[in-house]
Amino acid sequence: MPSSTTIKLNSGHEMPLVGFGLWKVNNKTCADQVYNAIKAGYRCFDGACDYGNEVESGQGVARAIKDGLVKRSDLFLVSKLWNSFHDGPRVEPICKKQLQDWGLDYFDLYIMHFPISLKYVDPKVRYPPGFTDENGNVTPGKASIQETWTAMEKLVENGLCKSIGISNFRGVLIMDLLRYANIRPATLQIEHHPYLMQEDLVKYAQDEGIAVTAYSSFGPQSFLELDMQQAKDAPLLLEHPAIKKIAEKHGKTPAQVLLRWATQRNVAVIPKSNNQDRLAQNLDVLGFDLEEGDMKEIKGIDRGLRFNDPLN
Repeated sequence: MPSSTTIKLNSGHEMPLVGFGLWKVNNKTCADQVYNAIKAGYRCFDGACDYGNEVESGQGVARAIKDGLVKRSDLFLVSKLWNSFHDGPRVEPICKKQLQDWGLDYFDLYIMHFPISLKYVDPKVRYPPGFTDENGNVTPGKASIQETWTAMEKLVENGLCKSIGISNFRGVLIMDLLRYANIRPATLQIEHHPYLMQEDLVKYAQDEGIAVTAYSSFGPQSFLELDMQQAKDAPLLLEHPAIKKIAEKHGKTPAQVLLRWATQRNVAVIPKSNNQDRLAQNLDVLGFDLEEGDMKEIKGIDRGLRFNDPLN
């Protein structure tokens, strides 16, 4: 992969600036979507235990490798540790289960999904477990972030993943983690779009050598199917007059403008699509630059509007 299309992580590995996100990808179509995305040129896939489609994601990868589209070393495969497996002794076993589900020997990146410890739920009882325990209650766990992170560092030492990262962390938690981390987080994944820019957090992470990945780059679009009122009340970014005007000026789609707004600031993105044309368009967001005036206009859209919040 050319360096211009990747971010060099503090772990020494290269991560593509544009990947394919597996959140809410239907189990029935997931394997085909992954296969078609690889065929379209995607090399980074962002998964998680909580998405419930790791087996199917792995099937798509295996098929692409078998058909000679890629080698394993061409791919950058990401998964995440769920909240109910934060206890130190639980981390390696669940990572191994996830690797088995994917059909892999290692993850390129393994991320702490939330800085939240929840009560352990045995995978034999329910998997993925979600936010509630076996009795349907949200029950806090007792593991500290330090305990969990120390166990994740051992995953790197044992060859189960090449890099480790964090997600949904605020600045103060990152500052605390960096005090004791023997292996610094390679990445920070956050909700990031023009309605929620989090500029101070992005700058702090990047200044600390932590690469930033944006999820939900299209803002409320990702949350409409969850029937979230907050998303229904927010004007769609893909139809925002400022975004549409900039798109028309550059001969691009609104989606491409939103993705380029991130990648131009060295923030990685992980959109998804089941449409072959949009797959190609979403990947083609590094070959043009937004002008300074475009960036300023997009900056004016910021509302501090967060959709992915465990409390809502």
